[in-house]
Amino acid sequence: MTFATPTSATAAVSAPVSATTGAWPGLDRVLISVGAWMLGLIWIAPLLYAAWTAFHPAAYETRFDLLAPLSLENFPLAWKQAPFARYFLNTVILVTSILSVQLVVGTLAAFAFARLRFAGRNLLFGLVLVQMMVMPDILLVENYRTMRMLGLVDTIAAIGLPYMASGFGIFLLRQTFMTIPRELDEAARLEGVSLLGLIWRVYVPLAKPTYLAFGLVSVSAHWNDFIWPLIVTNSVSSRPLTVGLSIFAAPDSGVQWSVINAATLMTSAPLLIGFLLFQRQFVQSFMRAGIK
Repeated sequence: MTFATPTSATAAVSAPVSATTGAWPGLDRVLISVGAWMLGLIWIAPLLYAAWTAFHPAAYETRFDLLAPLSLENFPLAWKQAPFARYFLNTVILVTSILSVQLVVGTLAAFAFARLRFAGRNLLFGLVLVQMMVMPDILLVENYRTMRMLGLVDTIAAIGLPYMASGFGIFLLRQTFMTIPRELDEAARLEGVSLLGLIWRVYVPLAKPTYLAFGLVSVSAHWNDFIWPLIVTNSVSSRPLTVGLSIFAAPDSGVQWSVINAATLMTSAPLLIGFLLFQRQFVQSFMRAGIK
């Protein structure tokens, strides 16, 4: 009596595996890693150049020398040549006011979409999602007409008003609120907590990582916004950093890249520091909200 050996079956199963891996197993990972490193270097190269020129004298703007002396003179020089203190103040007021209103409006709207039952809820939430697909640049002309009609042109309020409600913030908070157990709602109601008290005492504390992540996104977006502030402002009293930096970087007599890059680093440093401090909460909140 003879028995069939499993050699042929094993070979038949292993053949497709070897065919898919090819002669160089792990080559796909190597290519992905090399591509990621190349993209990272391309992304960081302008930042490295800006840091090099900002911390070295103007004579080393176009040549690299490891023995080049370090210098901080470009930073006070840039600070004195333009009213950056006023630009910083305008930008802080702008992003703070926008974020504050966005959090209030977004919290109330997100709670309504996540927990309340009312006619047209799904339709309204669909409109919120559609609003996320509309590029702000499409509304530049109409927004300017509205600001001019309200007499708000060349004010910080004119920059911030079109962004006071964020569809992305509503969506992100709604996704987080839907993960909170309803038993907490019932327990709070039994203790006589009002609807606003329920939001403030239960939902807001549990959604702190999401608030932090959205805050970073909102502040970063409006800190770096350029087109709309450029259109609606024309004086130092209302210009944010982006517009002020663009005017500073276009002088009438020559271009000092060392001074310009020093100013660029000063304007971007707060965002970079904030992201480095809260990057873990930033990533975790998006993962909890189901955004990959």
